[in-house]
Amino acid sequence: MRKHGHAAIFSPAEVVASLTAKSTVLAPDAVILTYQPFLLDELRARGVQPATGYPAPWGSLWFTGSGARTTAVVGGFGIGAPAATTVLEELIALGAREFISVGAAGCLQPRCGFGEAVVCAGAIRDEGVSHHYAPTEKFAWPSETFTRRLAQALAVGGTAPRSGLAWTIDAPYRETVAEARSYQAEGVVCVEMEAAALFTVGRYRGVDIAAAFAISDHLLAEDHWTHAFGTPTLRQASIRLLDAALHALIGQQPPTR
Repeated sequence: MRKHGHAAIFSPAEVVASLTAKSTVLAPDAVILTYQPFLLDELRARGVQPATGYPAPWGSLWFTGSGARTTAVVGGFGIGAPAATTVLEELIALGAREFISVGAAGCLQPRCGFGEAVVCAGAIRDEGVSHHYAPTEKFAWPSETFTRRLAQALAVGGTAPRSGLAWTIDAPYRETVAEARSYQAEGVVCVEMEAAALFTVGRYRGVDIAAAFAISDHLLAEDHWTHAFGTPTLRQASIRLLDAALHALIGQQPPTR
């Protein structure tokens, strides 16, 4: 059965309405989705505090910046396409219309440094979520305007990002050498777990979304897996991505590092 033309049994708007019926909710215009807990620690160190009011299981929104538009950061909901798109759907139902996803990715190409920034130009739909929203195609695409704005924000902050395709997969422990080498030969830069689904849901709901990653590991370097998890290099690279996303969404100047 081709489900894409059929209505869902219930909507994100209904869920949000039921959860907010007895509470006052601060609704952001734009949101940064994060996956590393230390980025929320970084916000706390800067004096940013979470704002409660929407009793979703993924936790609180961290509001930052100033001006007419309200921007928030959200995290603590886990990793992967199902978790990220559930949060995205609820935030869209709350009224947010602009999103940037800031994550980590494994490099497929031979010349990626740990911590290198990759702005996602498109993502291979090798996950499950996107296929419930749109007929099967190989790629999902981000907002061109937001992708360009994010790349410019990284450059302003002193980071020269790489632009390229990502392979989005739900099962990191079933990434095979054969798949990785095939995508490497196609020029795909990295592998991660959210982008294709986020782009597809964003297009389905008519909102703008872009994504960027810090390279956290290598799948094929020297024919074995290597990583930089837990290192200062990866932490600082991820913070630079967060700063660039804030700059892209609210015009806040990222610090030069």
